[in-house]
Amino acid sequence: MGAGGREIRVPVGAGAARWTSRSVERRVLLVVHNVTSAGRLLDVLPLFHDDLRVQILVSNTGSSPFQAGIGEVLHALDLPVLPWEQAVREPVDLALSASFGGGLDALPGRLSVLSHGVGYTKRLARPGGSGPGERAPGPGERAPGPGGRPGVHSPEPIFGLSPDWLLVDGKPYVDGLVLSHPEQRERLARVCPEALDAAVLAGDPCYDRMLAARPYRERFRRALGVRRGQRLLVLNSTWNPEGLFGSGGTDLLPTLLPRLAAELPADSYRLAAVLHPNIWYGHGPGQIRAWLDRARRSGLALIDPVRHWRQALLAADAVLGDFGAVSYYAAALGLPVLLAARGTERLDPEAPLARFVAGARRLDPEGALIRQVDDLIAGHRAPPEPAAFVTSAPGRAAALLRTHFYTLLDLPEPPWPALLEPLPLPPYEPVHRTAPLRVRTLARGRRVRVERSADVPYGAQEETHLCVYEETRDPGELDLADVIVREGLPDDPRTGGPARWTADILRAHPHCALAVYVDGAHSCTVRSRHAGLLRLTAGPGADADPAAYAGAVHAWLGGGRRVPPRGMSLRVEAGGGEHVVRVARAGDVSRETSMHRP
Repeated sequence: MGAGGREIRVPVGAGAARWTSRSVERRVLLVVHNVTSAGRLLDVLPLFHDDLRVQILVSNTGSSPFQAGIGEVLHALDLPVLPWEQAVREPVDLALSASFGGGLDALPGRLSVLSHGVGYTKRLARPGGSGPGERAPGPGERAPGPGGRPGVHSPEPIFGLSPDWLLVDGKPYVDGLVLSHPEQRERLARVCPEALDAAVLAGDPCYDRMLAARPYRERFRRALGVRRGQRLLVLNSTWNPEGLFGSGGTDLLPTLLPRLAAELPADSYRLAAVLHPNIWYGHGPGQIRAWLDRARRSGLALIDPVRHWRQALLAADAVLGDFGAVSYYAAALGLPVLLAARGTERLDPEAPLARFVAGARRLDPEGALIRQVDDLIAGHRAPPEPAAFVTSAPGRAAALLRTHFYTLLDLPEPPWPALLEPLPLPPYEPVHRTAPLRVRTLARGRRVRVERSADVPYGAQEETHLCVYEETRDPGELDLADVIVREGLPDDPRTGGPARWTADILRAHPHCALAVYVDGAHSCTVRSRHAGLLRLTAGPGADADPAAYAGAVHAWLGGGRRVPPRGMSLRVEAGGGEHVVRVARAGDVSRETSMHRP
């Protein structure tokens, strides 16, 4: 239930005392503007856990144009939801918001506002009578001036650090303005000294949760199906038209995505995209999936922009991003960052993020992508400034924030430590590829080098073959395929199992030389027109896509070689590593595959 919904009667409302089971000493209201701001409120909600003295309530201002997705967030919270009209009348002791606008000054009780990004960095004029997040006059257009006076020709004010956002009738209406670093307080002192008394240095809970989850990097990588030897490249975009995903500026996205799939070898790179919630919910998740369909069929993973973006960042080897907060968080974590969009006109030039953006490496859209990414990673030296300026109190946000909140509540803190929730382990999302791959191979004895990508680089000297997945969008590609691949369980009755499926494929597609049934993370069954049914099993320490092993076997058999009756081992070079693969004649496939289920 959001703005305009039916007023609630329990645990607050008319006659609520008659119906509530527990009386409480304080009420805390979470004020949600959009999904982006809700994410930061979710960070701090655990600071009130287990305190039977406090009742948590939630309301949606209805002021942000980005209303999609809020219902899901409120449903997941399972807290009493007040319509905004009731929230501004109902007595509460503390309101918490992670954004501005929407009539926050009308709320009863005390108010504390947190940043929902990496401090306060962006320019945004306050639209008349509406909340932040709406597009306002651009730089140089007629926008509110200092103190909120309309009609002054000036650049947009800094969101959250200017009189436009902090003052009503020349006076601050916030009781707590949470800052993560003293440099933000210094900027506040220059542009809005009236609000200095409300400023509180209390760290960054979002960043602290990432720091605490660093030991689980490998788990996060495995959750995304990143194999040993692969590099995870995370594409990130903020929601502005000038961002990487936006259509403003040079609009790189339409050409960049297919080039990444074509130029970055599939076994050496895993691609994932983290899009700002205002992109995700503003256009609709279904629309985003439709726009990025070809990239997803080539192996791009779309990351949940609320629950799992931090885990993807921790798992990354490099970030291709823009001027949004995620790029700065990535740099603070020590990751190499390549910027495809700078958007400096949207940033406060005095903010550390603006300095980072000005000095960061820039993508050359005309240059070879793999060379730029490889050079970025190889030559990376983490600059000290991002980690130093994200927070002045790393690991201490929970304690500082709880002290701040309970001070405003005029309530003694609970005796137990203030702790944040650990980042959850995301669901397993291995690569699900359906787009064809061009496979380059070079066989020397029993050592085979394999490189798979959507296209073959100009001038490549290696032998090539076409690998097509049975679930390809274009069935005509199956008639051209040298190798056809399917992923599934060994006892799937729909396919008939590896032996029957591979026989059916060779019968249906005369051009195909090898049918590959991937039934495990490290194993597959293949049927060759000349060598019959074979079982491929990776040895200890091997960790590449079994379809790559099958490509090596196809190249090896193509030289007229035969598999000995007792089998053999191949050394497959793929994804930057060497993998020993056992190739055996498949006498009893059903028994063997049952030991290698995913």
